[in-house]
Amino acid sequence: MLTPLFKKNDSKAKILIYTISIVVFAAVVILNKIQLSIDLPFSPHVFATASAIINSLVAILLLAGLITAKQKNYPLHKKIMLAAIVLSVLFLLSYIAHHLLAAETKFGGEGTIRIVYYFILMTHIPLAGIILPFILFTAYRALIGEYEQHKKLTRITWPIWFYVAVTGVVVYCMISPYYV
Repeated sequence: MLTPLFKKNDSKAKILIYTISIVVFAAVVILNKIQLSIDLPFSPHVFATASAIINSLVAILLLAGLITAKQKNYPLHKKIMLAAIVLSVLFLLSYIAHHLLAAETKFGGEGTIRIVYYFILMTHIPLAGIILPFILFTAYRALIGEYEQHKKLTRITWPIWFYVAVTGVVVYCMISPYYV
């Protein structure tokens, strides 16, 4: 196992993790209702494309992280998972930029594909909204060396995070033909 990176301080960690989670959630909700009218020299949908690419990379890193953990290659696992977290922060910035700068896009598909799209979207959104504190608590448990608790949390966190990353890309692929 790895040497812990941080000293355990659950009370400060809880406050920090909940604060970050609430601030991020509030920022996404509030900024989703605001649209800036800026004449950009490029399409603001470039941010949606960037978000999809980043989400794809996060999904790949999550798979690589799972494989390296199962192989007990913990130093590489740690680097991969920290990279997934950093990319998730970049995703969030790109996601916010897209929603601030682009007009709302309506899905234009009909019939079964419309049902599939909205099913994916309606599962993706709430899971994306609740996953952040799980990710942060899971990372915290690993970084303080509580590997058994980290492993238990991972059984909840990993599949949800992976689902959110993959469905984010699927939603982009389904809605992007309707970007104006």
